[in-house]
Formats: sequence, C-alpha cells, structure tokens
Amino acid sequence: MRTTLNLSAALATEAKARAAAEGLTFTSFIEEALREHLAKRPSPAPSEPLPTFGDPRTSRFLVNIDDRDALWDALEETSTR
Repeated sequence: MRTTLNLSAALATEAKARAAAEGLTFTSFIEEALREHLAKRPSPAPSEPLPTFGDPRTSRFLVNIDDRDALWDALEETSTR
C-alpha cells in the first residue's frame, strides 16, 4: 500500500543513512522499524466513545468527522465567530 508520511528532515536523513548502512531500502527499513515497534507494544484498551452533538435518534449530527471537508468547514466557521 502506498502512503505518505511527514517526517522531520533530521529523522528521514538518519533513517535513510541507517537503511543504507544495513543494505536495506528506506521503505523496508521503515517497515521493519514499524513492525518491531508494534510487536513490543500492546494495543491500547478501547476508550470511551467521544461525545457527539446533534440528534442521535435521527443520525443527524452537526459534523460528520469522516467528511474531511465538512470538518474543516466547521472548524473554520467556529474560528471566525
């Protein structure tokens, strides 16, 4: 799967150098590091659901957080008040 990560320049440079030193591609180095990190940390316990605003009986909420554009619009509207 292709994805984009935003890394600091220093972290990316160090990771690329380490990958080269170990004879790995940058991608395989990051995959291996992520696998190791995930293997040693248990998954967090599910937290309580976040509060919602709107009318749950009608499934009409003020903002659908799955809709990124609607979420940004709501945030911008709130900041201009």
